[in-house]
Amino acid sequence: MWFLFALAATLAWGGADLFYKKGSDESDRYSHLKIAVMVGLVMGVCSLAMIPFAEHPVSLSNILRYSPASAMYILSMIIGYAGLRYLELSIISPVQNASGALSAVVMILFFTFTGTMDSIFEEFDLLSLIGTVIICVAMVALAIVERHLDKTIAEADKKYKMGALALVFPLLYCLFDTLGTAADGIILDENTGLGLGEIDVLIAYGLTFFVVGVLCWLYMAIFKKEYFNPLRSGSKGVAAIFEEAGQIFYVYAMAANPVLAAPMIASYCIVSVLLSRIVLREKLKASQYACVFAVILGIVMLGISEGLAE
Repeated sequence: MWFLFALAATLAWGGADLFYKKGSDESDRYSHLKIAVMVGLVMGVCSLAMIPFAEHPVSLSNILRYSPASAMYILSMIIGYAGLRYLELSIISPVQNASGALSAVVMILFFTFTGTMDSIFEEFDLLSLIGTVIICVAMVALAIVERHLDKTIAEADKKYKMGALALVFPLLYCLFDTLGTAADGIILDENTGLGLGEIDVLIAYGLTFFVVGVLCWLYMAIFKKEYFNPLRSGSKGVAAIFEEAGQIFYVYAMAANPVLAAPMIASYCIVSVLLSRIVLREKLKASQYACVFAVILGIVMLGISEGLAE
């Protein structure tokens, strides 16, 4: 089932990226904070609805146990929202999501160092290994391609004159998301984790993001006199709903198979790239299409491997 959960998360987060971009405004310097408010609100409401189904009583200690992953994720996401003000979606998403390949490497190193890698390797066969390698290589290649295209666009179009400088946003996102995903793989692993259930993790993360969203809203209202009405959020609200849906599927996929799920889910940047072409009319190069095809091939191989295993 991990493959289906990972595929659902990939599609949901690809859709979220599209609406994040539609909800971003280069002229609104608080756009990223407003998106954070909406994501926090949606996650908070969903977390409260999940409390009756929690495997363990909701407590501050459990929230703190998951806080390393929560902090990295929330920081990376707000940085990513800021970057969307300056960069095209087809550029920022692939650079950010090279973190999937990097986090898989970090998790392999951790499980190897702790002597628990044997249980992880039980999930691998030759087909899944080749598919994972193809996905990782293709995403890193796409990130490199996008970095070059970003500089070209910045030089050719004044609209993206901040593009080269703004590339620091997806790079920082990639760093913090790598740490968050690796922490998730370690915390959620069924054999070596901290014993937190999937619902427990969703509640802990959602409540933490809710607090961050409230703080962002208060900061804008009190210190910046910028009043944001969540009931008139438009694309920001739709993006938040897709984000929460992806988070639910992601947690279950990571709990079942962290090393294989992480790079596959990070390939949701492929969905983002295709949607940016179809909906936002962003132009793609042949090199981008080649990377997209490679990632899709890798996902198909993982799907075939999962089907044969069952």
